[in-house]
Amino acid sequence: MQNVRILLFLVAGLHAVAQAEYHNSYDDPLTFTCNQEDSISMVTSKHSNSHEDRLYGFSCKKTFDSLAQCFWTNYVNCFDERFTFYCPPNHVISGMASYHDNGREDRRWKYYCCRVNNYCNSNCRWTTYVNNFDDYFTWNVPSQNYLVGAESYHDNKREDRRWRFYYCTRNTC
Repeated sequence: MQNVRILLFLVAGLHAVAQAEYHNSYDDPLTFTCNQEDSISMVTSKHSNSHEDRLYGFSCKKTFDSLAQCFWTNYVNCFDERFTFYCPPNHVISGMASYHDNGREDRRWKYYCCRVNNYCNSNCRWTTYVNNFDDYFTWNVPSQNYLVGAESYHDNKREDRRWRFYYCTRNTC
């Protein structure tokens, strides 16, 4: 009996570790920012067909040696619209915000872009799409790289978005 309890405890612990922390509820606004010395290092998302919306979770990593200069963009898309977004040169993404419309079953997005003057981005590249419609995804920014852009398109039949991300290495300049 003791072995069964230990096994159940271990399985429950593994399940808890596998659970992602989400920063929004279905159909609610989302605003997430890293600390002023960090940038986004991971994006995870889960779709609900009953809500026709996604939960989003983020992690951050140390990026800057000093406090960064940051700003929020305007919204980069209209509902049901494809978008391709990049922070300005030598900036990285340190936050994301969106709001959901139940009529359109989509979100509008804006980004929090940050930089310090002595770093420049180089060797930038796109991921392939990190999800199919209605699928869960977790994408980690590759080691020694930083998130600087995103691209997404919406499908009205599936009422969901597919995502891909743009990332770069950073060097002193």
